Amino acid sequence: MNVIIANERQKELESLDIEIIKSINGVYSADELVSMFSNFFFGRMILDLTAIKDFKDITNLQKFALSLDVEKMIVLLPDTPECLTPSFLSSIISIGIYNFTTNLDGVKYLLNNPNTYRDVAHLHQINQQQQQLERMQAESGNSETKIINPDTNSLVTREQFILGIKNITDHSGATMLSYMIKNYLKSKGKSCVALEVEKRDFTFLNDKEMITTTKDQIATQILKNRDVDVIIVDLNRDGDETICNDVLYLLEPSTIKLNKVMMINQNTFKNLGAKKIVINQNVLSNDDIRELEFEAGFKAFFVLPPLDERKDNSEILSDLLVRLGI
Repeated sequence: MNVIIANERQKELESLDIEIIKSINGVYSADELVSMFSNFFFGRMILDLTAIKDFKDITNLQKFALSLDVEKMIVLLPDTPECLTPSFLSSIISIGIYNFTTNLDGVKYLLNNPNTYRDVAHLHQINQQQQQLERMQAESGNSETKIINPDTNSLVTREQFILGIKNITDHSGATMLSYMIKNYLKSKGKSCVALEVEKRDFTFLNDKEMITTTKDQIATQILKNRDVDVIIVDLNRDGDETICNDVLYLLEPSTIKLNKVMMINQNTFKNLGAKKIVINQNVLSNDDIRELEFEAGFKAFFVLPPLDERKDNSEILSDLLVRLGI
């Protein structure tokens, strides 16, 4: 059974040929709608966005969405220029709402064919959002990002860094490096979680702060951890690098692994350009490293020796993170 929350699009939504368990019309605050539906069971919710008071302020929709199951929600947007800008659509996606449209045909389609993040990723302009935040911060003189705390509905501030880690050669240590960096940052008083995309290696570490997710749900997981100082993302093969502030590309310099990479794609290192390549689990001499850099055509950002996660690696990890600005 479905729920309809309507306002300006009431007549259109009344023509939907679907089973309805509850329908309301008018303009409501986000808090009012949450109190109505937070404990209400429904199959799908069709939301006329104009039914939310001050809907152009995305924090009102954010408060509403954080209290309900966004995967069941279809948002009918006003067909107006200010609601169809890339920044507004990107804000909706950041909340975790992937099902939105401007017309009734779109609603009918989404009822049977819900979107995943992949379907709307091309609209998610994270860099543009960051630029907008920076402009807002500059105008206010505040270097921190302001967000809504859903528990208190009050403004809280945070500076968050999203660090991506990706293996260039197979099994180059992204999982364990994510684990060690997380533990190091926690020892220094920073809140930190690690996410891995499309694999389940983290499950073997039995750590509740190491979370396995999918490329379709990574944006939702980042939103859920919006209060965390640092998020580490083990990108694996299919992770979206654009969600990260910075990315480390791990290379294990064994002959077999390097040759395998070059056989698959001879332009691997050329394509990486000036990106941050980290030689991990290194046992080469300095001369060997220089020779490798010359032959492969790259300059290592950092060199990590084999690390034992059971021991204190603070000095080495500190140097790496300082270079990253964390």
